[in-house]
Amino acid sequence: MASTPGFEPEAGGEEIIAPLPRVTLQAFCETQEVAAAMQAVTADRRMDKVQARIQMGGPAAAVEAFRGAPTPNVIVLETVRDSSVLIANLDALAESCDPGTKVVVIGHVNDIQLYRELIRRGVSDYLVAPFGVLDLLRTLSELYAASGSATLGRTIAVVGAKGGVGASTIAHNVAWAIARNLDASTVIADLDIAFGTAGLDFNQDPPQGIADAVFAPERLDANMLDRLLSRCSENLSLLAAPAMLDRTIDLGEDAFDLLLDLLRTSVPCIVLDVPHLWTGWAKRALVGADEVAIVAAPELASLRNAKNLVDLLRAARPNDAMPRLILNQVGLPKRPEIEAAEFAKALGIEVMSSIPFDAQLFGTAANNGQMIAEVQAGSKVADVFVQIGTALTGRGEQKRGKRSLFEPLVAKLMRRKA
Repeated sequence: MASTPGFEPEAGGEEIIAPLPRVTLQAFCETQEVAAAMQAVTADRRMDKVQARIQMGGPAAAVEAFRGAPTPNVIVLETVRDSSVLIANLDALAESCDPGTKVVVIGHVNDIQLYRELIRRGVSDYLVAPFGVLDLLRTLSELYAASGSATLGRTIAVVGAKGGVGASTIAHNVAWAIARNLDASTVIADLDIAFGTAGLDFNQDPPQGIADAVFAPERLDANMLDRLLSRCSENLSLLAAPAMLDRTIDLGEDAFDLLLDLLRTSVPCIVLDVPHLWTGWAKRALVGADEVAIVAAPELASLRNAKNLVDLLRAARPNDAMPRLILNQVGLPKRPEIEAAEFAKALGIEVMSSIPFDAQLFGTAANNGQMIAEVQAGSKVADVFVQIGTALTGRGEQKRGKRSLFEPLVAKLMRRKA
């Protein structure tokens, strides 16, 4: 029943608010403030599949509306009346409510007795106004969260501001760092079906991959998904792209929806390697991700494209954290570059990481089908990928930190003391 005032964006912590399934929702408000909050909730990316309608009138209007009409999957009622009036309206509404309809009540009194009375009558939840957009969104999401289910997986979308800036390389190395250093089960989904490089980067050539899931959605379930995953390490699996041109890739906007829903309920962390193209499904993948990382080179074309992406995502994801900016290939010989501070100022966001240009290191890793940390363990670049993974997952310090030079000596002394 606690409320959080204000309309704060979701923090980069462990909690993930799940998207709602394809349901219908009607809200009956009594104040303009709650109506505005409902409008903001219905505009959120996690409500994309919900068919919502907002009207004024409160519980009394809901009773009249459903006397001879079927009720939606979710009814949201705001009340400013006496609790006895609310109870009477709920009893009247119950007479015409369809089985399975969920009811959320928004009140203006923090009353535990009222809360218990509402729960006894089958109300799913009671919120006290004022509240933040995410408070109501979280409540609606939890209506459909499976009881006792594991924490929902976090989706991290990595995209290049332009082609050739190394976004795929960064996505793969960050995923590897999350799996190894943060000890989190992770899946890399290579969304570039025609030209994906994840299989090459991990020296994998699986017979099945992401195309089998996308082109046969009617067969896709948890068992099929498990067969499609190719294991790269103890905690890291890969949904590789076939990288074949035997068919054109004209996908619908919701082509990856079922796949991503299954992944979110199966794996704690999903890294989406989003290709540099602009289609309905690519935009949907970026807007729908829990975290977005934009990879850019420190030059003008990347700056322009990154700004366009940041502006679009800021507008489409008003209740989420801002996209993260990663500058790659910094210090390329003889290339005039835009300073990181100027780049950040133009976009209005901070540069999360700057990765120096190192043709020898990155080229060796690519040719060997290895990650940077495998080629040069303990290098500054490898540490940067761990830092990026830590930030994008909202986790604390990595599990495998550097050992102190004095660690063996300290351990020896402690054993002697014991």
